[in-house]
This record gives sequence, C-alpha cells and structure tokens, in this order.
Amino acid sequence: MRIGHGYDVHRLVAGRDLILGGVQIPHRMGLDGHSDADVLTHAVMDALLGAAALGDIGQHFPDTDPAYLGISSLKLLTRVWALITERGYRLGNLDVTVLAQKPKLAPYLPQMKEKLCAILGAEPDRVNIKATTEEHLGFTGREEGIACHAVCLLE
Repeated sequence: MRIGHGYDVHRLVAGRDLILGGVQIPHRMGLDGHSDADVLTHAVMDALLGAAALGDIGQHFPDTDPAYLGISSLKLLTRVWALITERGYRLGNLDVTVLAQKPKLAPYLPQMKEKLCAILGAEPDRVNIKATTEEHLGFTGREEGIACHAVCLLE
C-alpha cells in the first residue's frame, strides 16, 4: 500500500470559467492557470503521483509547454492514471477537500465524484469529495483563490 498527498491552489480572476473536478460551476470568477486550473483535479494528480513516487504534475505537464495551454485537467488525469496502472497499482481510496468561500460547491460534488470515478475505474465508495469554507479567513476566505487537498491510497 502506498499513500500520497496532493495540494494545489490557484488565484480567482475575472474572465475565466470555474472548473472543479472537471465540472464547470457558475461563478463570477474562475481560476487562473496555464491549463483549465482545476485545483481539485491537480491535487488528485499530485496525490496519485506522490503515492507512486512519480514526482508531481509540474514535472509531467510543465506550464511552459504550449501543449497544455487551456487543456482539460481530466485529460491530464487520464494520463496520470495510465502511469499508475502501468505500474500495477489500483485505487484503494481517494479523499479530497476543496477550500472555497464561494461558490457553494455541495450541489456539484456528486458530478465531480462521477467524473473522477469514471477515469480512475473506481467504485463510488472509494472516492470522497467534500468542500469547506474557511470562515472568511485567509486567501480562500477573502475569495482570492481556491485550494484543494487530496489524499489517496494505492494498492
């Protein structure tokens, strides 16, 4: 068994779509980044790569490479998952926490889970996604950005 932890954060800016877990969420701002800036999926990828001792997403998909400009992070997750399964691992479980003051994410969590389960070939009881505010504290509380933590177990 191998445990991995992933963390990602992106600044909220005007003029971008807000994508979390591959789901477009209506909001007045979106996350800034080279790809779609999906912090949830980025944290998941880093957790998986960390558990398999395969570095991080920056090594695999550098933000200096134009091939990844605007790319869906779900496409990148599919590539990461292929690296993991090539080494004989399967997902034990995945637990994700999104830190965002706004928007309220609860209505979108089931769809995010469905998308991750489909890529990871996981049964729903192996993937958990939750969201929390930080009670207006810090950069997420001031709505300057969104952060995400992910922890996984590979077997």
